[in-house]
Amino acid sequence: MAISNMKALIPGELHLVWDFILDVENYTAWRSDLSKTEVISDKQFIEYTKDGCPTTFTVTFVDPYRRWEFDMENSYMKGHWIGVFTDKGNETEIDFTERVEAKKWLLKPFVKAYLRKQQAQFATDIRGALKGM
Repeated sequence: MAISNMKALIPGELHLVWDFILDVENYTAWRSDLSKTEVISDKQFIEYTKDGCPTTFTVTFVDPYRRWEFDMENSYMKGHWIGVFTDKGNETEIDFTERVEAKKWLLKPFVKAYLRKQQAQFATDIRGALKGM
């Protein structure tokens, strides 16, 4: 199992950043890696990559404005994501940890690097989206 952690300071107060990140329906407005999202319920949603690969997310824990957790699974991997949000005044610290297991043995050596790339892109995308707010 690969584990990857990312911490970043995001411009914007905690409530703004939390509400923005949990607004899954609007991800395609600012996420550069997605073609669409589909909300199934308040506990489940699906993200589709630009090449059409769906990943299903099932929310397992919410502590408003502090912590958001979900399980995730697609045809290539399954795992668990933990997001911790900390108020830093006009900024919010995000601390995201992913634990992922590749379903195909050929992918196992590349999972950690892929996770780090995805996490870095998420931080870049959200900074860019919130810059003008």
